[in-house]
Amino acid sequence: MHLRFTDDELATLIEMLSLAANVASWNRRPGSDEGVAAFEALEDKILGKAKVAGFGDAIGWDEERQRHVVNKEFAEKAFFSECYDEFRNENFWEELVVRLADRDLQRSIGKEAWEKLGEDERRRRTSEIEKNYWQEFTARGIERVAVIFPPGEG
Repeated sequence: MHLRFTDDELATLIEMLSLAANVASWNRRPGSDEGVAAFEALEDKILGKAKVAGFGDAIGWDEERQRHVVNKEFAEKAFFSECYDEFRNENFWEELVVRLADRDLQRSIGKEAWEKLGEDERRRRTSEIEKNYWQEFTARGIERVAVIFPPGEG
């Protein structure tokens, strides 16, 4: 298969690949190595071709990992970096709110009862708790988040 891209399309493809590879690299679950390696191999292949197709200023070589990568200067200005940062930020807050609300529900009804609930019922029962956490974090960020260690553990 042969594909032809304009310079703008190729620049977008480079960014899309970099975004996908960055997200995939966070996967540390057992058995994920093969999938992450496949993402990185495809990224390397396309970046290598893009480098010789006129994107040499945007693409460098990582000696340690032995593969092509977008260089720091390109990445800092690229839309994919903004997307990646926004994804990480939104994911952090979403996960924090959902996990804290689930923890609070589990504490109030017990672990056994909580485990019997389906995901839809958990979300329904935690919606008000989540709303309260969203209000707190929107107003104060993590300023009032604290971990309370049991005596002798911290």
